[in-house]
Amino acid sequence: MAQDAPAADAAAQDTPAATDEGEIVVQGFRASLNSALNQKREETAAVDSIVAEDIGKFPDSNLAESMQRIPGVALSRGDGGEGRNIAVRGLGAQFTRVRINGMEGSSQTGSSDIYGAGNSGRSFDFNVFPTEIFSALSVRKTTSADVEEGSLGATVDLKAPKPLDFSKDFTLSATARGVYNQISKKVDPRASLLVAKKFADGTFGVLASIAYQKRHIREVGYSAVDVLSANTNGLDPDGAAGPSPILPYCTPVGGFVQNGVTYVSPTPGFLQGGFNIGASAANCSTGNPRTSTQAAYAAVFNLRRADLPNTPGSGAFLPRLPRYVNSEQDTKRIGGTLSLQFSPDDDTDISVDAIYSRYEVERRDNYIAGISFGRSITNLGQPVVSVREAQFDDKGSLVYGVFDGVDVRSEGLVDHWISDFKQGNFNFRRKLTDKFELSLFFGMNQSVWWGPKRFQTFMDAIDTDNFTIDFRDGGATPILGFGFDVANPANFNYAPSTGGGTTVLGGFSFQGKPSKNQTDNLTAEINTDWDIDQGLKLKIGGQYRRSDYNAFTSSPYTADTIVRALPAGTSLASITRQISGLDELFGRGAPASWAAIDPDKWDETFDFDAVRFCRTECGAGASRIREDVKTAYVMTTFNTEDALPVKLRGDIGVRYVRTDMLAAGYISVSAPAGSTPTNLRGQYAQVLRGYDDWLPSGNVAIEPVDNVILRLSAAKVLSRPELGNLAPTSGITATTRTGNINNPYLDPIRADTFDAALEWYFKPGSLLSVAYFKKDIKTYIQRVTSQIPFNQLGLPDALLTGTNTTPTEIFTVGQLVNTPGGPLEGFEVNAQIQLDFLPGFLGNFGVLGNYTHVTSQIQYVLASVNGVPTVTTTADLVGLSKNTASGTLFYEDSKFSIRGTASYRDRYIRGIPASPGSNLQGNSPNLFVDASASYAITDNIKVILEAQNLTDERNNLYIDSERKDTLFQTRIGRTFNFGVNFQF
Repeated sequence: MAQDAPAADAAAQDTPAATDEGEIVVQGFRASLNSALNQKREETAAVDSIVAEDIGKFPDSNLAESMQRIPGVALSRGDGGEGRNIAVRGLGAQFTRVRINGMEGSSQTGSSDIYGAGNSGRSFDFNVFPTEIFSALSVRKTTSADVEEGSLGATVDLKAPKPLDFSKDFTLSATARGVYNQISKKVDPRASLLVAKKFADGTFGVLASIAYQKRHIREVGYSAVDVLSANTNGLDPDGAAGPSPILPYCTPVGGFVQNGVTYVSPTPGFLQGGFNIGASAANCSTGNPRTSTQAAYAAVFNLRRADLPNTPGSGAFLPRLPRYVNSEQDTKRIGGTLSLQFSPDDDTDISVDAIYSRYEVERRDNYIAGISFGRSITNLGQPVVSVREAQFDDKGSLVYGVFDGVDVRSEGLVDHWISDFKQGNFNFRRKLTDKFELSLFFGMNQSVWWGPKRFQTFMDAIDTDNFTIDFRDGGATPILGFGFDVANPANFNYAPSTGGGTTVLGGFSFQGKPSKNQTDNLTAEINTDWDIDQGLKLKIGGQYRRSDYNAFTSSPYTADTIVRALPAGTSLASITRQISGLDELFGRGAPASWAAIDPDKWDETFDFDAVRFCRTECGAGASRIREDVKTAYVMTTFNTEDALPVKLRGDIGVRYVRTDMLAAGYISVSAPAGSTPTNLRGQYAQVLRGYDDWLPSGNVAIEPVDNVILRLSAAKVLSRPELGNLAPTSGITATTRTGNINNPYLDPIRADTFDAALEWYFKPGSLLSVAYFKKDIKTYIQRVTSQIPFNQLGLPDALLTGTNTTPTEIFTVGQLVNTPGGPLEGFEVNAQIQLDFLPGFLGNFGVLGNYTHVTSQIQYVLASVNGVPTVTTTADLVGLSKNTASGTLFYEDSKFSIRGTASYRDRYIRGIPASPGSNLQGNSPNLFVDASASYAITDNIKVILEAQNLTDERNNLYIDSERKDTLFQTRIGRTFNFGVNFQF
């Protein structure tokens, strides 16, 4: 029985080879492109595809990285520079739905905090899955009534191969690789195997695949965590609330005169928060002399923001925690598929498919940092630091500074997480009559992110002198000087706090772990297809989906959070190790080595496993979101063929959606009169709500002349809020004095969309196209922030126990709300050209290229008082790059294939608003270049060489659209992998 051309077989080498059955199998990158282009041409909606170029061989080592070649798709990278998720036409991961073998899936993984840590339910992390288990992906940019709702940007379909896809009765493909990275300097294994067998004259088949990868990743770089104005942690010289200005640092000896007003040093024995800090005319605090110079202090003091003209230092911006970063990860990724397929005739197809993937990471981060710049007087931080030299640029960014009395911390973080995904689904398709077809689908999947351990250790050097931050050479990151030998553990402390808890000497933190997010999805649907007349069909169907999201975090019992002194006979040196190599791998003044607590030796000394954890009974968070979605649609499709002077095909229909939601969460605050579900205490707050949507859509493809297609599409679409954001919960972080409140009453983001495209298929395998798109976004979801004293939040003071943060300190608290949206529009240009018209070997070349330009006008709330907006602005959508582009040049003949791809992404907003004084957090532009080559030694054996990040690109995050102060930059280096593929 003849089967449809499979993705795996249609996507292979350009040179045909005869099989035992006499059928022709085409293979290679060129044929992969041609197959995808044919699929695009036949679609009514705007759909771009990528298919495997060989059995078990996707064009790139990462699914998200493959999609960069699709017009309008921009890649977001995570740890190790690996592609994590995508934005489509300016709309980020939260607006993209991903279906796996026809069923919507969830995929969450962890990451460094700077990359947003774990997502909260709907965003899809592609790095969970090995590419080898998939044979094709497609990106649907416009919708039809028979496509499930939930996407504002695109619907991505990932498809695993099925056994009857292949032309041979028996298929085997095995690949083994070694992966080397120039930063980690290690060779890691990667392997895959696919086996497929047909039975009963090709009517029944079984396929199994498995892929495994182990990697050692290392990143080195710089982090500021935040950039704050100098007055953020300043000190009222009167020691009390009042009209006095807040002083940014420890004043010089004799006070400081400005505008005829003398601000004297705090009086001897100054009391702050009930304890004596030892301030005097000569000392900022006990044993910490005043060394600020009049000139340096004036340089800070005189800088004022226009909106805070009476606040000294409000316009002087410095890194909050300037530090060098060393991040090492051990990762394991394993995935597999199993498919059983039965197709006794052309009218029947029944299959059962299963897929599994597991991604496990242990991340070990180490930092060497000046921490006083991010600490208040309660922690004897910035207000007791002296500034000896200070230079700022015309925007207020620090250029150079020399400081005394700085606390320096060597910090380590061990973060262990596991992402599991499993899915099973049943497909049934039967043509009951010549004109009527019935299809059924049922599937279940589960995505689990489990973090069993997140553990921080640190040791501190108190009141060190000659700490320097130097940007004078114009680099994006500073050269840091610590003023002492950071490699000598004897220069650090590890002990319980002294002096009434004012100075932290060293210790540990459990960072709210263990924690877990689990999403269980269920989908059942029925679809009918009725041929009314030639070229006219009526499709009617219905679907039921359930998504059940459960999350919890744990906290250690209070008694287990108290820092214990080192046991008698144990030295700090005996539980430390050296972090080395950053001076060569990153440069920028990084020390050749620094001492850090060894987490394994710490565990042997203090026994991590003996720590007792609790959940809601001691105030840790827990939440559940359950969504039940019932849909029905009716749609007609039409194809005039030769009935009209021009060829016309398309679809028009409407989809009805009913969403019912239960949101529950544990709240750890008291219930005052008139309380809302976000400020209850000691119980689960529960919210039940539902809403209806009617979503019409239409797609038309007009072919006015041969090989030219004009596409027009319009639809109403919606994208639901992230599941975790709907939980009626609240929480605070004492060390950064921040807090968040979620909102179960968030409405979906709804939009009206219009698309138009013109495509010219001027020769086989070639395309030139241009497309225009516009989305009128009716509402947006934003976290609106206000600055509120902790004791006015309604939270118990006990949450601050052991944090050295007082209840009177100001917290920046955000609550998620629906805000006005705005328009988004853009255009994309795409070219795929086979150069086979050139003479000789030049005819084996080909080029791909695309460019997308997107603009948007989203209204954001930058500041509010009691939730009422006071400052607003209009800016691009979060995650939107105005310009993205990708280009590929390839060569392929019967034996040899080589290609290089350059992918550019313009700057984009990562978060808005940012900390006070800064309007946003952004990502700088980046250009990544990758290459791949293969050579067929025989018909069955091929060698493969691939390289990522050939230009050694670094990713740079910044804060504020004007100053563009660097928040984070790491070097990930070049990665090379060499492999051998065997096929039978």
